Amino acid sequence: MSDGTRFDGVGVIRTKREGGALTPEQIRDLMRAYMSREFAEEQMSALLMAIFWRGMTSAETAEWTGAMIASGRRADLSGLGRPSVDKHSTGGVGDKLSLIIVPLVAVFGAAVPQMSGRGLGHTGGTLDKLESIPGWRPDLDPAALLRMLDKVGGVITAAGDEMAPADRRLYALRDITATVESIPLIASSIMSKKVAEGTQSLLLDIKVGSGAFMTDIEQARLLGSTMIEIGQAHGVRTAAMLTAMDTPLGRAVGNAVEVAEALDVLGGGGPDDVRDLSAAEAEAMLQLAGIDGDPGQALADGRALDKFREMIRAQGGDPDQPLPDSPLLGVVLAPRDGIVCRLDAYAVGMASWRLGAGRSRPGEAVSAAAGVICRAKPGEPVVKGQPIVELRGDDRGRVDTARAELAGAIDIGDEPPPASPLILQRIGF
Repeated sequence: MSDGTRFDGVGVIRTKREGGALTPEQIRDLMRAYMSREFAEEQMSALLMAIFWRGMTSAETAEWTGAMIASGRRADLSGLGRPSVDKHSTGGVGDKLSLIIVPLVAVFGAAVPQMSGRGLGHTGGTLDKLESIPGWRPDLDPAALLRMLDKVGGVITAAGDEMAPADRRLYALRDITATVESIPLIASSIMSKKVAEGTQSLLLDIKVGSGAFMTDIEQARLLGSTMIEIGQAHGVRTAAMLTAMDTPLGRAVGNAVEVAEALDVLGGGGPDDVRDLSAAEAEAMLQLAGIDGDPGQALADGRALDKFREMIRAQGGDPDQPLPDSPLLGVVLAPRDGIVCRLDAYAVGMASWRLGAGRSRPGEAVSAAAGVICRAKPGEPVVKGQPIVELRGDDRGRVDTARAELAGAIDIGDEPPPASPLILQRIGF
């Protein structure tokens, strides 16, 4: 195309349909043609389906990611004078770790430019949770983002429209063409935005289990390895943790209720699983950034909570104002004495969604008050009639559908279930 000839879109589709590899020039040209509307949506749909079935090589996937990055702006954090490191989670139920880890890592002098999104379906969104805090706003322009990273160290903000705009168009197209579940396309979508934000290092938290996007550990390993290869190809030091998501993380699932639990952990308390995984991931991020520090100590002595409050104030929020109330609307009771053997993460996430904590389509409003509290989790004893799950929110009309999602989601036995590690595997360390 650089010599003025018309882009051969049909030839690119045919090459991939037949299982061939696209050249770097073809990938760069097709992405430019797609963004200029020369390569039509119908043609891109055909190409995405060919990629879904034929896959892409590591070189193709890295080049595809680079072409998406080149469709917009790439942030430059080199002038900050401190190492930058970020974390990306593939999404889970009760996953409020970003609220804890960003300030926790910033305590030790790192710049943590966390660009987050909103929830869709049964997994919650970090921005939805933080918007439970009175006055907090997610939108920062590039200059304000850099100032906050320089002064505070940590920031959680909405991804700007100027970063990897090709990815937004491609994701919307994948959603309506049944081509979402492609490892190269998933990996390039995630990494295009993370590389574009300018971070030097990146930790990937790939959730595995019933409440995660990835339910198969082999596919999760492949996704992690693919994203690590992309990061390395673009100069970002990248590693991954595969973490368990068959059971909700922590006890709170929703918006304001998850912020409250995150505050407990930042203050040195909270559920063991949330606190332990937060400390482990923060330690891994510091390792990637080349920084020494003890995250567990920073949680215990209050430094992480102080940093979180500083972050909230810097984005217009008032950490001294109470969070929205989450009234109790209903409970699910233990049917017998025994020990909880299973509490299905997907079902709990769906119950929270039914209560109004999540959305079914982009742009839909969510309830800050809605959520689920898990009063008993696997391994804990219960007696008949004891509340296992509390349903909370501001719309009593949603309770029956939320309760229905939990039918068959809880198993009570006589023996505790086998111990299961939170961290299933580390890749790239």
